[in-house]
Amino acid sequence: MTRPASRLPFVDLIKAVASQLIVLHHLAFYGPMSDVAAVLAPALFEWLARDARLAVQAFLVVGGFLAARSLAPQGRLTVDTSLPALAWQRYVRLALPMLVVLSIAMLTAAFARTQFDHDLLPAAPTPAQVLAHVFLLQDLVGHAALSAGVWYVAIDFQLFLLFAALMQVSRWRVVRRHLPPPLLVALLAVLSMFGFNRDPAWDVAAPYFFGSYALGAFAWWGAQRGRASWLVLMLAMATLALLVDFRDRLALAAVLAVALSLTQRHASLAGWTSHRVLAYLSRISYSVFLIHFPVCMAVTAIVWPNLPADPVVQGAGVLLAWLGSVAAGAAFHHGFESRLGTLAWPRLRPA
Repeated sequence: MTRPASRLPFVDLIKAVASQLIVLHHLAFYGPMSDVAAVLAPALFEWLARDARLAVQAFLVVGGFLAARSLAPQGRLTVDTSLPALAWQRYVRLALPMLVVLSIAMLTAAFARTQFDHDLLPAAPTPAQVLAHVFLLQDLVGHAALSAGVWYVAIDFQLFLLFAALMQVSRWRVVRRHLPPPLLVALLAVLSMFGFNRDPAWDVAAPYFFGSYALGAFAWWGAQRGRASWLVLMLAMATLALLVDFRDRLALAAVLAVALSLTQRHASLAGWTSHRVLAYLSRISYSVFLIHFPVCMAVTAIVWPNLPADPVVQGAGVLLAWLGSVAAGAAFHHGFESRLGTLAWPRLRPA
């Protein structure tokens, strides 16, 4: 994707909040500190462990929104960069920071296994498992994840390539005559909503998530002058899919798509979300998303075996892990992720 010319305040809000919810979800879900601390606020911990995972839908919708904005802002591909070049640039942007964090995660897990035993901790990795992560294939080939959240990195990569490939295919003469690019995206989105997304066996591959991603793309297109009907039709398809089989994740994606489109069309609606703190949390959100799990393992390895199993003490450990994840994410962003800028953002050639 091209480097944004200006920040989008509502996108910043979504990314900032979603990244924090994912950190808190993993802290509440994996334990063991939260298992003890949960008595302090049972309803909150239960919601974080069960429902906060839906924040992933925010990243899916925003991903589609930004992909449409950069590759096909008017509904047709406007760049002449090859698909392999786009794939490499996306890989650099997503995978290189992830691989650095995975190295940290493996070292942290090795230390944590000497301190306590819990399902939170991944087993010692095998060479095949590490290689699968390098190529973002771990879930497709059945290897356990080395860190929480790496499944999403692979899915994001697949979704971007799938969307870019559809845009490239739409240029073929035989396709261009009969199928406009948004219709190609809509057709695959309908297959996802009514088929792939209803089969848990597909949750390791892009087609399972493409409905939410496409809603994000149509949120961008629907905000353009004279194209609101595009989003309305996609929302109608999503509504029918929900009537057939209600899924809260798809319903949330539809709501976020509407909100994104409205705030893009009417800038005044997004003005109240413009804040430097939100913009900063959005900027470091990917680094926080990547590094929070090693931080949580490290804090748990120090707090859980060495301090009393008291709700207040372990709750303080949960809080420390959360704040430490944000601080480590900020440090990783400034120390590594932001330095990939010249490699990670392709210079897209106008078509």
